[in-house]
Amino acid sequence: MTDRLGVWMVGALGGIGTTLAVGARAIDRGLVSTAGLVTTRPEFDPLDLTPVGDLVFGGHEVRDSDFWSSAYQVSKLSGSIDLEVIQALRPELEAMSEHLRPGTLANCGPAIEGIADAGASLPPGGLRGAVDRIRGDLAAFRESTGVDRVVVVNLASTEPDVQGAELPADAAELESVLDRDEATRVRPSLLYAYAAFREGCAFLNFTPSTAALCPATCEVGLECGVPFMGNDGKTGETLVKSALAPMFKYRNLRVLSWQGYNILGDRDGQILAHQDNLASKVRSKDAVLQGILGYPLHTHVGIDYVESLDDRKTAWDFIHFEGFLDHRMSMQFTWQGCDAILAAPLVLDMTRLAGLALRQGESGPMEHLACYFKSPLGVAEHDLHRQFHAMVDYLSKKGVTTR
Repeated sequence: MTDRLGVWMVGALGGIGTTLAVGARAIDRGLVSTAGLVTTRPEFDPLDLTPVGDLVFGGHEVRDSDFWSSAYQVSKLSGSIDLEVIQALRPELEAMSEHLRPGTLANCGPAIEGIADAGASLPPGGLRGAVDRIRGDLAAFRESTGVDRVVVVNLASTEPDVQGAELPADAAELESVLDRDEATRVRPSLLYAYAAFREGCAFLNFTPSTAALCPATCEVGLECGVPFMGNDGKTGETLVKSALAPMFKYRNLRVLSWQGYNILGDRDGQILAHQDNLASKVRSKDAVLQGILGYPLHTHVGIDYVESLDDRKTAWDFIHFEGFLDHRMSMQFTWQGCDAILAAPLVLDMTRLAGLALRQGESGPMEHLACYFKSPLGVAEHDLHRQFHAMVDYLSKKGVTTR
């Protein structure tokens, strides 16, 4: 038996949040196909996942806008959402916007503060006040919509790592940090994850932000008995790396250097133009190759903001490798895509699977979702093929056969 599932998005009006909300409604209305959604394949039918049309959306946002206006802006700037689709969905998008609430800016860093509006701030009561407000928003969403369960998805801009004092080491220290209002030791993503767990929600960290699922918040998640997973959605260049690098390993071709260069626009690129925020992203993207190949090599990931690209991104990779008779050769590829179009179906897939995990009383890291992440929590395997088969093994235990 299926049930209604709430999807609470942190950064709800970003390109990904807007695209997945519009996409879910467009699929339900038969306006678009289900391309990109793995969980709509027939093999997944026995799981009785929540239908895409029964997903109920809401979220936190630090900018003053709504789903209709955000979708219209996406259509105007990148054309990735058809204007006719937006027009057809306008009443639903406007109704959905009733479930938007101001986000928190607790120690978020100057880059994110620069894009926020006045409604988003640290409320009275400091960190505990911020947590209470987030929990209140989640509880009100559940009550007003009548959803059975809620999955919280972090889609917010990449935060800088915590500088100076380190993140709380465990749950007890985290409680102390909140009580003493030590704002320099948290980031917004930590507060969202903590509040989600205390409200019995599943949590997905689709960003590289390291505070969201740090050891302290994971301990709280385990204590609360809810499922969670992260970090950093694998959508473009890194997806190709995790599929292509095993080829060199399987053929015993030694990779000497793998140089990558990325250009992107939109708010994601704008935020990553700040070095503190960029560091988290580069570390996540750069960790995949050595994990697959099993030896050190020269790697570099460059990321530049190009405003005119809007939500488009381009990655160029150069691979220098050594073969038989120690002869050196090279390979190059160019990846061009629309960030939100690549990411949104992954979030819908994971949300539906997280809803299943909640329904079945599962808790802790959802390691079977590793194929969706650059830095999968608790999973050392980065080979996309092996990651996918790990998800197949999980599904097979639930009576699903996936070819």
